[in-house]
Amino acid sequence: MEWKDKTFLVVGTGVSGIAAVKLLDRLGASIILFDSNAQADHRKISEKLPEQTEYRLVLGELPEKIIAQTDIAVLSPGVPLDAVFVKALQDSNVPVWGELELAYICSKGRLFAITGTNGKTTTTSLTGAIMKAYFDDVFVVGNIGLPYTEYALDMTGQSVTVAEVSSFQLETIHKFHPEISAILNITPDHLNRHHTMDCYVETKSYIAKNQTPEQICVLNYEDPYLQKIAGNLSADVFWFSSKHILERGIWLEGEQIIYCDGGKIPVCTIHDMKLLGRHNYENVMAAVAIAMHAGVPIDCIRKAVREFDAVEHRIEYVLEFDGVKYYNDSKGTNPDAAIKAVESMVAPTVLIGGGYDKKSVYEEWIASFGDKVKCLVLLGETKYEIANTAKKAGFTNVILVDTLQDAVETARHEAVPGDAVLLSPACASWDMFQSYEERGDLFKKYVRELASQQCMSGQ
Repeated sequence: MEWKDKTFLVVGTGVSGIAAVKLLDRLGASIILFDSNAQADHRKISEKLPEQTEYRLVLGELPEKIIAQTDIAVLSPGVPLDAVFVKALQDSNVPVWGELELAYICSKGRLFAITGTNGKTTTTSLTGAIMKAYFDDVFVVGNIGLPYTEYALDMTGQSVTVAEVSSFQLETIHKFHPEISAILNITPDHLNRHHTMDCYVETKSYIAKNQTPEQICVLNYEDPYLQKIAGNLSADVFWFSSKHILERGIWLEGEQIIYCDGGKIPVCTIHDMKLLGRHNYENVMAAVAIAMHAGVPIDCIRKAVREFDAVEHRIEYVLEFDGVKYYNDSKGTNPDAAIKAVESMVAPTVLIGGGYDKKSVYEEWIASFGDKVKCLVLLGETKYEIANTAKKAGFTNVILVDTLQDAVETARHEAVPGDAVLLSPACASWDMFQSYEERGDLFKKYVRELASQQCMSGQ
């Protein structure tokens, strides 16, 4: 493509949009940067870009004359395809790419891509750690917080890229084509964006839609949605299972992970790793399957798995004070992820939940409490809905608060020595925070402040 002859409309001024502008500027393309927020601060936007970056900024409405000048539109993941201006672009036959598509077209080397409702970040991080232990030039990018476009032009034919990919990013792919893909699981999430489970499942499957029969797609044998779509994929499906022994695949047999693709290979036991919980054993199996098919030696894989630490904000141990352990699972942004966090607790737990309303349902989450959750502290948009759901299920020890700091202080008072306090909201963060990372960081800050106050008081 002759980039200098093209005018790109980059939609969104967040991390992904800014990274796309930087990439396109390096390629010499003409750039129009658009944000539908008419009140966006031009100065703050310009501060995110190098001084010499050439672009035009359009805020508020997208004029027809801008659409007429656009050769290709690049959407940030947070921009829904049913937005009015996106429909106008499509009606004018302007190709609509996502940031993921742009990065793929500009990148080089081998690509491994991972999606799923839950476990993406842990699996991507572990896969990246395994690859870095064997290959010299490795990039770990995508929804994990490092925009693919930020690094695409630095990749060479010898590069290995591991990409965490969201359903929002997959909506706008065309040529995106990983050598090995993985779908870890599919449970209801983002239905405010995708509207139906059928649409959500189909969007997740796009990660493999350009793969060939010689290439690998790693799937979870225990997931009914993946069982249903597996036969429609062109790629060679390689299963992982935490409950069944497979003829070909990777599975958990007792306490040992076994890999088989022509012959059985013991990988490790669950005691060899620092990750806890069945969901994490599945994440490890997916990462090992990707690495084995990428040609990484088993000894190298074993060492990387043993040394890998849990991902920040995912059942992350914070500290213990007054006999109570505090855990940050801010990345538990949907009920299924939050269920896995509850299942990982081994002590009576005061649970902090609630947040942005993604039109999820919470019955299964409440049902998972069993005798583990002793108190539920709720905040955010969904607190009343979740409280009503809990009470209908017979769980009545529910406390409503206004802020996360209030939630932490309330949880401290409800917990006794031997208990745990767990932030696992089952909801996104966007009602009160910029991101789940901000929410998790603030949770840890408030916990540490309480511990420090106790220490200073001599209690």
